[in-house]
Amino acid sequence: MKSGFLLRLLNAALAFSIAPLFAGAQTENSGVEIRGRTVRTIPIALSGFPEEIRKTLEFDLYVVGFEVASDKPQYHLSGTIQGELRGTLTDVNTQQALFSRAYPGGTARAQAHALANDVVKALLQLPGIAQTKVAFRSAPGQRNAKGETVSEIWAADYDGFNAVALTSDTSIAVGPSWVPGQMKLFYTSYRANRPEIYLQDLRTGERKRVFSFPGTSSSPSVSPDGTRVAMILSRSGSPDLWVANVDGSNLRQLTTTRELEASPCWSPDGRTLCFTSTESGRAALYTMPASGGSMQRLNTGGVTQCTEPDWSPDGKWIAFTRAAGEFTIFVMPAAGGDAKAATAGEDPSWSPNSRTLIFARRSGSERRLSLLDVPSGHVKDLSRISGSCSQPSWAR
Repeated sequence: MKSGFLLRLLNAALAFSIAPLFAGAQTENSGVEIRGRTVRTIPIALSGFPEEIRKTLEFDLYVVGFEVASDKPQYHLSGTIQGELRGTLTDVNTQQALFSRAYPGGTARAQAHALANDVVKALLQLPGIAQTKVAFRSAPGQRNAKGETVSEIWAADYDGFNAVALTSDTSIAVGPSWVPGQMKLFYTSYRANRPEIYLQDLRTGERKRVFSFPGTSSSPSVSPDGTRVAMILSRSGSPDLWVANVDGSNLRQLTTTRELEASPCWSPDGRTLCFTSTESGRAALYTMPASGGSMQRLNTGGVTQCTEPDWSPDGKWIAFTRAAGEFTIFVMPAAGGDAKAATAGEDPSWSPNSRTLIFARRSGSERRLSLLDVPSGHVKDLSRISGSCSQPSWAR
């Protein structure tokens, strides 16, 4: 959903003078509510699992707000293996079994993911995220014959396992955006010596160029119903917001400012777009109808230099990057106001259940991908993914 090209362009045009704020998080069940540094987690004990399954469960549960603990757990998840894995979740206080299920077939990791998802559904009343996919930009640090810093598009399981390169052009590829419900991605590639937008099928490997115009073609973002794509094109001069059908037809220009637009994202109902613009003289968030209309500046509660918005699938929240000083991720109500800092980092992308963010944060000279459970404040690095990575996009 993001374009590193446009973000760097925005950053170059702006003065960064505001120190970042930090806050922790607190929740009631699945709600995202940030209040100072109070953190509430759900203590759960694990027993009877082989090491690989246990480690997978610990990861899957931690990134949705559970704290694996043997001291005063609220819930107990036990496992037995007699030809197949069986998991039993018990309320420690009442000693009532909340469920007991078998998980036949598949790898140990797949069984653990399925069990973790059942725990999340039982205790948080949310769909689990342990069997989801993410895509991202990977920059290994090499340069090509033209002197460009190479970056490719990769995809992986949400926990960093099974990472695979989707492009290998020895060029620049940025800004992946999933087609919802399909194993397909839009992204921007410079393989033809200018930024063009491609669509790639992950199952077949087939890709096709969909949008190619003079100037910039970047920041593709697919509508929730998978029929339209918003993007940034500079074919009329300055980078403006455009929308088209995913096959490239019915291309329409939405903004006509002389400033810079970047990083569009969709509301869950597909009626509204949120994006970054420098219309006010500095990067700020705006919304406008996806069918066209006037731009409305979003109230971010006094937070400035706002970029890279992402609208939560439940429609309640917008996460964005404050591109000032040390980049910081904020979360705010979708209607605007009371934006609160969640963690240091950039490029936020919501999980399908609107609880967890995947984002990039600096580690020395590199960027690494991490997961943030917004209600609890839990952060987990995706240590299995090596190299400098950014612009993650969570499949929905």
